[in-house]
Amino acid sequence: MKTALNPPHRKALHLRRCAPPPPAGDTGGSFLLRQPEKPLIIPIFIMNSGCPQHCTFCNEKIAAGNFAPEVMKSFFDTEVASYLRWNRDKLRRVEIAFYGGNFTGLAPDYQKRLLSWANTYIQKGQVDSIRISTRPDYIDDDQLIFLHASGVRTIEIGAQTFNDEVLRCTGRGHHAQATIRAMKLLKAHGFQTGLHLMVGLPGDTRESFRETLERTAELRPDTARIHPVLIFEDTQLASDYRLGHYQPLSLDEAVDWCLLAWETLTPAGIHIIRFGLQMTPEMSKEGAVLAGPMHPAFGSLVYSAIFYSATLKLLRDIPRETRILRFGVVERDLSNFRGLGNKNAEAIIKLYPDTQIVIDSVREGLPGHLSLLIETGESFSLDIPGII
Repeated sequence: MKTALNPPHRKALHLRRCAPPPPAGDTGGSFLLRQPEKPLIIPIFIMNSGCPQHCTFCNEKIAAGNFAPEVMKSFFDTEVASYLRWNRDKLRRVEIAFYGGNFTGLAPDYQKRLLSWANTYIQKGQVDSIRISTRPDYIDDDQLIFLHASGVRTIEIGAQTFNDEVLRCTGRGHHAQATIRAMKLLKAHGFQTGLHLMVGLPGDTRESFRETLERTAELRPDTARIHPVLIFEDTQLASDYRLGHYQPLSLDEAVDWCLLAWETLTPAGIHIIRFGLQMTPEMSKEGAVLAGPMHPAFGSLVYSAIFYSATLKLLRDIPRETRILRFGVVERDLSNFRGLGNKNAEAIIKLYPDTQIVIDSVREGLPGHLSLLIETGESFSLDIPGII
C-alpha cells in the first residue's frame, strides 16, 4: 500500500517502509559493511589542567561536568571499566581520550602517569589507542616522539579560530600561526589530527568564520568539532555580556554557521564528529548558562539543516506543478530528512502544496544517499558527503 506525505487536501506525514532490491550481484549486506565505524571514545576530563590562562568563554566545570581537579587511578579505572562493560560491539575500536585541558601542558610526571594507566588497557587488548586534546602552542618534536611511544595516536587541537584578532579577544594567548605549525608537526609524526572550532566568538563574523573554515580545509585535519559559544557563569564573557559588550548568536544563526562549516569542510574530506557541546547536569542548572544558542538536540538541528539544504538541491529543477515526488531515504536518516518536529517535511509541503509527496524508507543503503522519482519516470539522486 502506498502512503503519501500530503495527498491532495491532506497535509500529514506518512512513511511507506520498503527495502529496494540490492544491485545485481550484491546481497545488500556490503552496503553497511563499507561504512567507517565510529570508535568508542572513553573520555577522561583533566579539568583545565595544563592551561596557562583562562579563555574568556571557558568554565570547564559547567561545560564538562564538575570533576575532581586531579584524576585519581580509582576514578580512571572505574570510568574505563564502565565503558568497556557498556560496549557490546567487541570489534569496535576503543580509545581512551584525555579531554578538557591542555594535556601537553601537564607536568611530565602527571602525563606519564595518565598514559601508563591507559597503556595497561592497551596491553590487555581492551583498548586500541589513546587520544588527547591540547593547545597548538604546547607541541614540539620531542613531545610528539614521547606521546607516540606512549600509545597516543590521535591529537585534537583547540584552534577555535584562525583570526588573530578573535584569538586576542578571547584571551587564547597564541596566534593562528601556532595552529598551522602544530598541524604540520602532527602530520609529520604520523598522528591522526582533529581541530576544535567555535562559532560566535567575540569579534568573529560569519565572513571571518568562513575564512577560518577555508584555512581549516587547507590544513586537512582528519576530524573537526564545531561548538557554538555559550555564556557560562563565572567567566569573563559573562561579565562582558552583562555590560552589553558581547551578544551571542541566536539558535538559527548558530545552526546556519554550522551548516556553512559542513558545506566547507566535508567536501575537503574532513569528518565533523560533533556539533555542539554534550549537555551536562551542570549546564541544566539555573543560572549556569546565561545566554547563547543552547539546545539539548543542537546536533540534530544542524543535521536537519544539512538534509534540508541537500533536499533543496535535489528539487532545484523540479517544477512546482509536478504531481508526484517520491523520495528514497535510508532508514537511519529519516529523522534528519524530516527535520526536528517535521520542520523539513512541512517546508517541502509549502513548496509543493498540490503535489503528492511520498517518502520511502530504505532499509539498506549508504547513509546520506537521497533519491527522487517523479511521475514522468525521471529519477534524481545525490549523496551528502560526510554522513556515516
